[in-house]
Amino acid sequence: MSTGNIASKKSGGTVSNLTLCGTTLLLGAQSVAHAADTLKRDEKKKKTHDPAIHQQGRPLPAHEEIDVVGQWQHRSPKFTAPLLDTPKSVTIISRELLDQTASHTLVDALRNVPGITMGAGEGGNPVGDRPFLRGFDAQSSTFVDGLRDVGAQSRETFNVEAVEVIKGDSGAISGRAGAGGSIVIDSKMPRLKNSLDASLGFGNAGYKRGTLDGNWQFSRTGAFRLNLMGDDENKAGRGPTEFKRYGVAPSVSLGLGTPDRVTLMYYHMQNDDLPDVGIPYDNPTFNARTDGAPRLMTAGNGAPVKVPFDTWYGLVNRDSDQDSIDMGTLRLEHDFNSHLHIRNTTRYSETSQNDLWTMPDDSQGNIYYGYVYRRLNSRVSTFDTAINQTDFYGTVSLLGFRNQFSTGMEFTREQGKNDTDTAYVNGVNVASGTNFTHCATALAFTSHTCTTLSNPNPNDMWTGDIRRTGNPNSTRMDTKAVYLTDTVTFMPQLLGNFGVRLDNVQSTYRAQAGEYGRGDNLFTYQGGLVYKPARNGSIYASYATSAIPPGNSVGQGADDISLGADRTGNIGSVLKPERDRTIEVGTKWNVLHDRVTLTGALFQIDTTNFKIATASGGISNGGSKRTRGGEVGVSGHITRDWSMTAGYSYLDARLVQAGGSGAAAGLMNGRRAPNTPENSLALWNTYDITPGFKVGSGVYYMGKVYGADSPTAPKYVPGYWRFDIMASYRFLKHYTLQLNIQNLTNKRYFTQAYVTHYALQAAGRTAFVTLNAHF
Repeated sequence: MSTGNIASKKSGGTVSNLTLCGTTLLLGAQSVAHAADTLKRDEKKKKTHDPAIHQQGRPLPAHEEIDVVGQWQHRSPKFTAPLLDTPKSVTIISRELLDQTASHTLVDALRNVPGITMGAGEGGNPVGDRPFLRGFDAQSSTFVDGLRDVGAQSRETFNVEAVEVIKGDSGAISGRAGAGGSIVIDSKMPRLKNSLDASLGFGNAGYKRGTLDGNWQFSRTGAFRLNLMGDDENKAGRGPTEFKRYGVAPSVSLGLGTPDRVTLMYYHMQNDDLPDVGIPYDNPTFNARTDGAPRLMTAGNGAPVKVPFDTWYGLVNRDSDQDSIDMGTLRLEHDFNSHLHIRNTTRYSETSQNDLWTMPDDSQGNIYYGYVYRRLNSRVSTFDTAINQTDFYGTVSLLGFRNQFSTGMEFTREQGKNDTDTAYVNGVNVASGTNFTHCATALAFTSHTCTTLSNPNPNDMWTGDIRRTGNPNSTRMDTKAVYLTDTVTFMPQLLGNFGVRLDNVQSTYRAQAGEYGRGDNLFTYQGGLVYKPARNGSIYASYATSAIPPGNSVGQGADDISLGADRTGNIGSVLKPERDRTIEVGTKWNVLHDRVTLTGALFQIDTTNFKIATASGGISNGGSKRTRGGEVGVSGHITRDWSMTAGYSYLDARLVQAGGSGAAAGLMNGRRAPNTPENSLALWNTYDITPGFKVGSGVYYMGKVYGADSPTAPKYVPGYWRFDIMASYRFLKHYTLQLNIQNLTNKRYFTQAYVTHYALQAAGRTAFVTLNAHF
């Protein structure tokens, strides 16, 4: 599916974007239909050397083709064909769609892609973005401008040009991980023009947000761009939850429009939040009390408990999330000619987290007596990445066939250091005994470590103290990789897409218990055939693989088992990498004079060497998983005034061999995989009522999502429908006033289902007005 249609600006001196396989062509104020007709008339073979492209960066090589509807904005040269001829499911979330839907975070943006869910955090699994693609954790498969960005964080979109979701195994393109796909974030970069965009918004729930995007051309080939953001908002209906963040992103480019270019970018984002803490499940597991307290609830079915919408179990005087990221990037580019290019990118980044937040723990059955244990979750971490990547790409003729190729190498060092904090009351470790965890003593309530299920007070003055646990650990991953991708034109109607990659990864885990290390050589590959029955359509079949080594998330997530020793002495150094493969068939068509793209795909993903617990409590590679599904999509201008971006996804993800220790061995075999909805849908429409007045509406559906599909103790969040609306009015040529109402019906629904303990509730109805200025 391709999401993110072309902007159709008919007046007001605005600019429309047509994307040319990674380069943006700026056109004047004209409709997409007229632009497409003009391009087809002027270039019968859809090739161009328009000088406007020089203003965006390198000249457009002769082999690159205009992809009018697809908005193929991928900055990575590893993709060697236009979107229409790429044998993968790819969704593009354009800047225009981000603005229309007021998607200010990555979580907001990914709502526009069906089949994606967000996983919840805990102590060892940090709070932050944890997307699941086709049922697979993709936290470690997130990239910024083509470079892996593993550090745990909650990402913003103020400096984002587009978000690309590449589905299916992508090991040959991105390296380790990538079973369900990858998420690629493209940053805003300098251009040879002068422009200024600013916005200021206010709304309910204390919503206040301002952004600035300025681009200044200071020489014939040089430009400077600056993006700023400040945001302060509550979460509608969710008690005292508050999110405060600010960001700054300057960048400068030299040599634009010439064969030699240099770009230097810096990004800083910082947040200071009072996090939402979620709602406990009505845990089917019941532990009877012996103190004579009356039982108030019967055993539930694993859904979140039914409490008032604004019930919040945290502690204002204890909870906080303080995270930051700093990222510096240097990119060097050279064009040997219009057919051959080289690019080198160097980056150093550091993310940090200092988080304290309350989990409404349901594990001891307190909820059946009307109590909740306010369990402290914490994380104190730093994570740094140093990476250098070189890409050599272009077009050559080999054995009489046209080859659009990309080859390169990558050297990466990733290192994370983690510790936690511990809660004490009267000098006693709260988590060390049953007095607090079972809400069994008066001190548990007078210290406000425990509270009531139905009427918690977020302003309770917790009387304990926080101490650094002092049990740090660190994980390091060193990667050396070489890769090659190639699109071969066997004949105008038949193309082949091939890719291979070899990664050498070395992992080291250090803790007080000892040091463990391992090394792996990961060979991944992909192959696909594309048949073009017509110029505007393609039918494809592909096969792709990926590999996930132990320690893959470098201590930043939960998509691996630690390299440290488990309770039986088995260590990660004896485990094998997880292996995945995707078989996919699909079709893509540009219709209605290339204004609309239609897509469809069927796929199967098989996972082997899945890491599971054994019956004796150890860890082995005996697990397997299978995901089967399909998706369809439509994106583009249905008429001159009506545009649509829509997609539907069906997923059947099963744990074939799920392991389990003791009596739980084999219990989950054949059950649904967590964080995978069977059905999901995303639809966004806009309609131009007049040249200056636009309205929009969004419909989002997500089926039931399991945290754990256990037959004895299930944990899940129910399915939901959500509706959004938008209206914008342009006036005085340079100004636009935009109204967004999200969750129009004030629907209570849940966005994250953790495997145990709690689910995260979404915001209620949120309305805000934004004044935008463009010069």
